[in-house]
Formats: sequence, C-alpha cells, structure tokens
Amino acid sequence: MHVPTHILSGWVVSNAFPLRPRERLCCMIAATFPDLDGIGILFGQDAYQRWHHVACHSVPFGSMACAALAVIASRSAKRRWPIGVLFLALFHLHLVMDYFGSGPGWPIVYFWPFSNFRLVNWQAWELNSWQNTLSAAVLLAATVGIAVRLRRTPLELLMPSLDAQLVRKPSPAKSAEFLADIRSRRR
Repeated sequence: MHVPTHILSGWVVSNAFPLRPRERLCCMIAATFPDLDGIGILFGQDAYQRWHHVACHSVPFGSMACAALAVIASRSAKRRWPIGVLFLALFHLHLVMDYFGSGPGWPIVYFWPFSNFRLVNWQAWELNSWQNTLSAAVLLAATVGIAVRLRRTPLELLMPSLDAQLVRKPSPAKSAEFLADIRSRRR
C-alpha cells in the first residue's frame, strides 16, 4: 500500500485510545516505518526489489523499532509497555496491509535475517487497485471525522498552528458574515 495510507492507519487507530499527541505521532511512525527499507530505490531498482519488504518488514526489526518508539513516545515507564504493544500491533497492521495491497508476488520476509521464509500473496491487489483507493478513502474520511469530532489532525504536534486553524470553530459572528456573503452572491 501507499505510505500515506499507512500513515493514516496509524492516526485512525491511535485515536481509538486515550493517547497524548506525541504518542499519536509515534503511532503514525509505527504504522509506517517498515517502509524504510524502500530507501533501496536510491541505489537502483535491483536494490529496491531485493530489500523492500525484507529488512524493515521483519519481526526482529519491528520489535526493536517499536521498543525504541515506546521509549521516545512516553516518559512514563508504566505507559511504555501498553504503548509498545500498540506500536507492535500497528507494525503488524502495516504487514497485513502490504500482504493484501502491494501487488501479487511481493514477499514479506518476516523472520529476516534469521530465515529467508517468505510470505507471498499471489492474489494481492495491485498497488493502484480500487481496493487500495477505497482503503485510503475510508481512512481519509475517518481522519476528517476525527478532526471534526475531536478537534485534532495528524498535524497536531508537527504544525500546531495549522492544526488549530483546520479544526477551530468559526465564531457565530464570522458564520453569520459568511452566510450573508453567500446570500448576497446569489442575488
């Protein structure tokens, strides 16, 4: 699946739990970091084909990265374990999404470097399939719903002023002015 879809999956799942902004940001990272092995594209198509879904899609890497993210996300040792488990679940959600939505034949080398056993789905959806587009659209709609209901966006920690502008309620005076402007344009 596409990286933005993975990012949104982390955001949507994070909002199902009572998390702090830094923890929600780390949920988005946990749902996305397996695609770091896609950096092989910088070294050519062969390197990309060889390493994508291998190095960072493995459970040893995922476990270490989730543990590190748990330390970064929470200063409280009590919160680290449950948050680490959530990060590990998001890592596995990434793998499931890739298993079904990265195209037929893309292997996931789950136990690398200890084993070259490959999980392969020959019936996986093409990357540009309607299923992937629908998944992205549903996650985007959920993100908009979260913004409206909870008054926060995925930008809450990275760009707080933009986040505030996107989710603030217009004042009643501004709303009345806006409606009057629309009515005057109709005439």
